[in-house]
Amino acid sequence: MKNSGSVVLNQLMSPSSVNLKLKSTERDGVLEELVNQVGEIAKQPEARQTLLRALHEREQLHSTGIGDGVALPHARNALVGLVDKPVIVFGRSAQGVAFGAIDGAPSKLFFLLVARTVTEHLAMLARLSRLLRDPRLRQELLAVDSVSQALALIRDAEEKL
Repeated sequence: MKNSGSVVLNQLMSPSSVNLKLKSTERDGVLEELVNQVGEIAKQPEARQTLLRALHEREQLHSTGIGDGVALPHARNALVGLVDKPVIVFGRSAQGVAFGAIDGAPSKLFFLLVARTVTEHLAMLARLSRLLRDPRLRQELLAVDSVSQALALIRDAEEKL
């Protein structure tokens, strides 16, 4: 993973890491729902708490709400030993959640990034940021009806990068 071109986001996602109906109406609840979608740590309370704590610390430092209805929750540092491979969890909130985004708009699309190394972390963040600059992709992700459609949209958009 020397550059962001070598990270293939859709390979870091699976149907079980997508939640198109987040229930929470506040930031902490959304973070918890997203963490619960990380299959590898779902049955490991300590690992879940470690990830949640790292996400909360990052949000206190500076919000990961990047604007345009998007938030990219991630820990400030790589979480060595937490997961065997990098993971991206995609969550969508119909009503939107105040996430402290720079534009003040509520976040509706959430991409939780869990990486093993700083290099991986930065590559994932860079590639996802590039992908989500496309307003059409954001609109399509808001409107999509199924998990498989959401994953296909991301795969197709990524192939065009």
